[in-house]
Amino acid sequence: MKPSINTQVCIIGAGSGGLSVAAGAAQLGLSTVLIEKDKMGGDCLNTGCVPSKALLAAAKHAQLMRSDRIMGIKPVEPDIDFLSVKNYVNNVIRTIEPNDSQERFEGMGVKVLRDHAQFITPDLIQSGPELIKAKYIVIATGSRPVVPPINRIETVPILTNETIFSLNEKPEHLLIVGAGPIGIEMAQAHKRLGCDVSVFDMGTLLPRDDKQNVAILKQALISEGINLYEGISIEEIKSDNGRVIIHIAQNDRKIEIAGTHLLMAAGRAPNTETLGLDKASINYNKTGIIVDKRLRTNNKHIFAIGDVAGGPQFTHVAGYHAGIVIKNICFKIPAKVDYRALPWVTYTDPELAQVGLTEQQARERYGDKLKISQWEFNENDRAITEANTQGRVSVITTTQGHILGASIVGPHAGEISQVWGLAISSKLRISAIAGMIAPYPTLAELNKRVAGAWYTPKLFSDRTRKLVNLLQRLPF
Repeated sequence: MKPSINTQVCIIGAGSGGLSVAAGAAQLGLSTVLIEKDKMGGDCLNTGCVPSKALLAAAKHAQLMRSDRIMGIKPVEPDIDFLSVKNYVNNVIRTIEPNDSQERFEGMGVKVLRDHAQFITPDLIQSGPELIKAKYIVIATGSRPVVPPINRIETVPILTNETIFSLNEKPEHLLIVGAGPIGIEMAQAHKRLGCDVSVFDMGTLLPRDDKQNVAILKQALISEGINLYEGISIEEIKSDNGRVIIHIAQNDRKIEIAGTHLLMAAGRAPNTETLGLDKASINYNKTGIIVDKRLRTNNKHIFAIGDVAGGPQFTHVAGYHAGIVIKNICFKIPAKVDYRALPWVTYTDPELAQVGLTEQQARERYGDKLKISQWEFNENDRAITEANTQGRVSVITTTQGHILGASIVGPHAGEISQVWGLAISSKLRISAIAGMIAPYPTLAELNKRVAGAWYTPKLFSDRTRKLVNLLQRLPF
């Protein structure tokens, strides 16, 4: 078959990763084709990061009105217009949308095809009437929410992150299956916007994060009135006279909970089914396309990035992957992924942030050859002035001060965490953070204080005191 388009780079999927590769390749002078069958911007812009954070911002504003933390300001119950809140979310999407638009990328020189894509041969892709031959191919098709096989669930209207932001009526009682980041963020947002919320998970809340930090967040969620059911098995979910009924078993007890809406947030699956990967002889499994550290498939001119590559499922990881691919394709640099400083944030209130290894992961790898330094938000002057002191910073290092990870729970934890990512990726020791000048008063000053606390036992020991006294005998 004769191709109708010959190009140097072809990207399948216009989510954050695919768009970044397309922009980089085109602006560096390579002929570039971008294929997207659905909305430009992918999950992050349309059904993920952007709408969820906008909804959380509205919910936080409502909760601040209820707060009685600051004396002299009387709390009030906010008058919430749920439809108007959803209009706000849509307006946020529309504001950001031009950055990811077809017009913008065509202006960069990218040829954009709005159709389905599938492999015909290892180097030939069909998209609508077009046959595209490319020197390099990048698969960036992302992932989708999955619905587990639960008895009678087919009788229930199911919401996912792809549909809940289109729901304009306020749920009276939202039932959420899945206590991961999506489920917990949506739980707090809807509770603060006036809904009853119950969350169900066969495991524990946010199992990938630091357990002590999760316990702090869990208590905050419970105090706001969110019902958490952990360590349960779901025996049945059914529809009954317009209500959603969920039957669970917990600690040998049978419990029935009725709600009005069901949100499924129990995991995601890679979008690989319709790509014709077998015709391209690309190896893949149920978790995604199998890639090496350079993000190449077994066909070395074909790359896979983001969620479809089976690794960490974050927008910023897809963007990071895009940079790796650009280095490999455009500059012929054999760049490889390095997750030592991998960050992630759950945007609840308080926020939960992690960079690098958690304490549990570090102990599994290094045993007792660790040193943990902690500092509480209630000892930070900025947190005290804002009457928001719930949280802590915990830094994990080797006994020699090499930084392995940082776990933070508290206001703006995601912003505070970034210096630790830089420290880990730059192989800095904790002395570098202890020695920096931090502006006062800021929440980020917590980083300097926790780094300083690392030295406290040794600095103020009897041995150091003796050394100081000895030095006083020397002339100045």
